[in-house]
Amino acid sequence: MQILKLGGSVVTDKDQPFKPHTENIERLAREIAASAPQSLVIVHGGGSYGHPVAKKFSINEGYKSPDQILGFSKTHQAMIQLNHIIVDALLAAGVPAFSVSPSSFIVTEKKRITTLDLSIVIKLLDSGMVPVLYGDAVLDSHQRFAILSGDQLIVKLAKYLDAKRVILGSDVDGVYTADPKLVETAELLRVLPISDVTGKVKIGEALSTDVTGGMLGKIMEVSEAAKAGVDVILLNACEPGRVQAALRGEKVIGTTLTR
Repeated sequence: MQILKLGGSVVTDKDQPFKPHTENIERLAREIAASAPQSLVIVHGGGSYGHPVAKKFSINEGYKSPDQILGFSKTHQAMIQLNHIIVDALLAAGVPAFSVSPSSFIVTEKKRITTLDLSIVIKLLDSGMVPVLYGDAVLDSHQRFAILSGDQLIVKLAKYLDAKRVILGSDVDGVYTADPKLVETAELLRVLPISDVTGKVKIGEALSTDVTGGMLGKIMEVSEAAKAGVDVILLNACEPGRVQAALRGEKVIGTTLTR
């Protein structure tokens, strides 16, 4: 059982609203097909689809004004559009992908998952399909609605589905001592103990619009999966072959989280 997260920076051009990174999406679909995974769930981020809309209407801050209701729906619809593009590419590559909307089975409270029904996901996996989920606009019992990050979702999936490996693909090789896009001397950390996440390591803030916390938020979130004994690796999904190798269990350039 493996969970593959494809970041918004990989599947979209995060600096241009509603622009998919078609080349990456189609290549990754072929890599996933070539890896012939036995049991796989794919989760993708919002990138230039969900994040700008969610930010415009302040969806993650909860209900404050009536115009946010329309914004909530628009955010969800934006994610559906991106999900369709990704699922279509997977199907074209021969992957039995099946779109699943997180807002249909998840409710949060103060932005944290409280209601989670994975029965459909489990049945899809048992049938040999590949569920494709995404960060979504979801209902929240405290603030009416919120943004569910794909990173929070993959931790729950990993724990409930007893995953062996979680692979997080972004547009950098892994976790660095500083933001590699801003600091030339930043060093890649091949191994990152969870205890260092909030200690010695300085993780750069996100460079583009991201309502779910950027790299630091990602590491803090997925460290919970590592604590549960799941193998967690962060790698550059924009580099050809790395996702395919990781899905096959081969060693790749990246950062491995350890307990």
